[in-house]
Amino acid sequence: MKKVTSYKLHVTRYFLTVLRTYGLTVFLLSAFCFLPSALSAQSDKKPEMLTKETFVKKVWDFKANPNELKYLGDKPCMIDFYADWCGPCRRIAPFMEELAKTYAGEIYVYKINTDQQKELAALFQARSIPMVIFIPMKGQAQATRGALPKEQYDQLIQQILLGRKEIIDSIQE
Repeated sequence: MKKVTSYKLHVTRYFLTVLRTYGLTVFLLSAFCFLPSALSAQSDKKPEMLTKETFVKKVWDFKANPNELKYLGDKPCMIDFYADWCGPCRRIAPFMEELAKTYAGEIYVYKINTDQQKELAALFQARSIPMVIFIPMKGQAQATRGALPKEQYDQLIQQILLGRKEIIDSIQE
């Protein structure tokens, strides 16, 4: 959430500067022109669909490193393995979209269609779906199988990807 907070602070400073420098009329014009597009850019963050080609560039080049998952991203990620026909997968799809918006700038949220990306599904042994893999910047990747409540995905992101164990402890008390 740090990036979102600093973004809001930047926008607030911009509008205050415009107000002080140019007066109320220019401030209002600036707010009506700039703010709606800036806010929609923040809230349009959705999970990114991965193909084998994009997976190899963004997550793991498994041909170059077949024995060890060497994560290539600059932020932790979660990958949702799903299929369009899968009821539990459809049930958690809105959770993934909400989590992508909530954690925009902190983590990547990816989706892989197991029917279209059979090689990736086989690589992760995604026989039971939905399967969500959490890949932190340091440490081992961890996976969940089956549909979980949104709150559990949120807790797993906090604990595994962001390393905020104290938040999990306070939630459980």
